Amino acid sequence: MPVPSPHAEDEQLALIGQPQPVRVPARLWRSWLTEPTIVARFEAKIYRRADELCTVWTGSVSSTGHGSFRAASLPGASRRGTVPAHLFAYQLEYGVIPRLGWSGADDAVLCHQCDFAGCVNPHHMRLGTNAVNRTEYYLRRRNLASPLADIRGPAGRTRAVAAAVRAGLAHGEASDRIELRIRCAEAAGLPLTLW
Repeated sequence: MPVPSPHAEDEQLALIGQPQPVRVPARLWRSWLTEPTIVARFEAKIYRRADELCTVWTGSVSSTGHGSFRAASLPGASRRGTVPAHLFAYQLEYGVIPRLGWSGADDAVLCHQCDFAGCVNPHHMRLGTNAVNRTEYYLRRRNLASPLADIRGPAGRTRAVAAAVRAGLAHGEASDRIELRIRCAEAAGLPLTLW
């Protein structure tokens, strides 16, 4: 079992599901982010859309709707080699995130500005805190057009959109047809209103 590093700068916060710190050494993140085979496996599980739209994660999904990416197989019960796909994408673009804090509302998280948990477009994310992320979540969820209002929940929405992408790719469809499939999958989860 690896011995935890006593140096705070060697650790980083990663979140899957309910906020709970998972320490992944920065050197391990750097090795994953610079390994061409790992990056190629990651890239094979995303679908990039035109016009800076959400990049869809088509791999496995956590209960919170975020993608789960197995960057490496590490020993132990913690499965430290499985990380949030959006965190991997963000760090692939901007570099390893320094550890920002480990207590309550000060814990570092990536906030999706697009509100779609299945998005791995690093330009749709920003660093924030749990407190800010929760506040934004509750405020935006009231908007019936928001992905947060999806009646299937975030995991159901992510799985539906990913299934639409995979079906389009399996049929060899052009990007405009796949985009139509995505829009239909998104619309299927919107709450019904009387006005």
